[in-house]
Amino acid sequence: MTADINTELPPPPFSHRRRWASEQAISFLMQQAVENRDVVSLAAGLVDQASLPVSETRTVLEEELRDADHAREMLQYGTTAGLEKLRETLVEHLSRLEQRSAMEMDLTADRIVLTTGSQQFLSLVGEVLLDPGDICLVAAPTYFVFLGNLNGLGARAISVATDADGMRMDALEAQLERLESEGELERVKLIYLVSYYSNPSGLSLSEDRRSEVVEIARRWSKRHRIMILEDAAYREMRYDGPVFPSVWSHDVPNESVILTQTFSKSFSPGIRVGYGILPRDLVDPICDRKGNEDFGSSNFGQHIISGIFDRGLYYPHVEQVRASYRSKRDCMLDAADKYFGDIPGVSWVHPHGGLYVWMTLPDSVDTGFDGSLFDRATKHEKVMYVPGELFYAGSTAEKFTHQMRLSYGVQTPEGIDEGMRRLSQAVRAML
Repeated sequence: MTADINTELPPPPFSHRRRWASEQAISFLMQQAVENRDVVSLAAGLVDQASLPVSETRTVLEEELRDADHAREMLQYGTTAGLEKLRETLVEHLSRLEQRSAMEMDLTADRIVLTTGSQQFLSLVGEVLLDPGDICLVAAPTYFVFLGNLNGLGARAISVATDADGMRMDALEAQLERLESEGELERVKLIYLVSYYSNPSGLSLSEDRRSEVVEIARRWSKRHRIMILEDAAYREMRYDGPVFPSVWSHDVPNESVILTQTFSKSFSPGIRVGYGILPRDLVDPICDRKGNEDFGSSNFGQHIISGIFDRGLYYPHVEQVRASYRSKRDCMLDAADKYFGDIPGVSWVHPHGGLYVWMTLPDSVDTGFDGSLFDRATKHEKVMYVPGELFYAGSTAEKFTHQMRLSYGVQTPEGIDEGMRRLSQAVRAML
């Protein structure tokens, strides 16, 4: 007699990390963009299609692939830490950005790890430093994809208040004092900062706070070292305003700050090259973890970036990108004045760089996915934004639900103006 066969199998045995990482907002936003092609997107944090370096990349590829032996080297596996030639070039690049010599900074190529964009580097740092239940202190608001990384590790993100100069140091001290009084200081492993033209607020950490946060992290490292993770993804996207040295440059012993940057914004996201600078005792742990994942990011992409630098093509391209985004930023700010200037209770940040304008509406307007504004904007006015609540850690009670991030990255100036007009109509309907 044949036994009955169960045709409905139970679900797979998902791990805790799978459950922690579920329901990412970025997936919903991308789905909305695909399903609503007629919507003007002020949400997408993508770079301008017209700014992508087609001719520069073609030049490098044609010359680099001309020699068959070199072409095979490009097409072969690389190393876990990444192409040594490019890492040596990045020592010079950082010296240029910091206006200090490599010797002054004690920076050598063996402290640099190349990754698949800076996002992979952020993920690797979290995996190496954070156990479930550990704490990362973040600005309020902060980069919501990194909040997803923390959730995926079972770590806790705790917000620190900000003002026009970035994360407030008095608020950071207050959180550390509170956590110590509650017996949780030992769970604090990381302070995360988007130091230049923050995603989403467009604000930068002021120069005096850059040295102060290093001093605070060192002083509170009582039983273990509290690390600072400086995300400088938008550093080279400066259009005006002051020039700041990195937080990393204030860490004179090179023990407390981890710096990560990327070529996704300044050159091309499709090539997928980012990098991080590490204290020496973190290089091997990061490379060990990275070896488990891919034992080396795209060797081909790293050769392209290296070739771009070799031929002097990088810095002129960055200047072109800055000019394009500067005009787009100005267009969005002009449109904000034109369409929102007479609406009571509406304000916005004037960013000196980056890709975003951070707008605050009257408290009564809920900008969330479940709020009436998002429904009105996407379905009736055909415009999309990113709800501000996504950028806050903690419970709903700790989040601001009347803010939104607006991006001028992918739209033309005409698209920016039309998108802002439509969005203002949706806001007026709520009021």
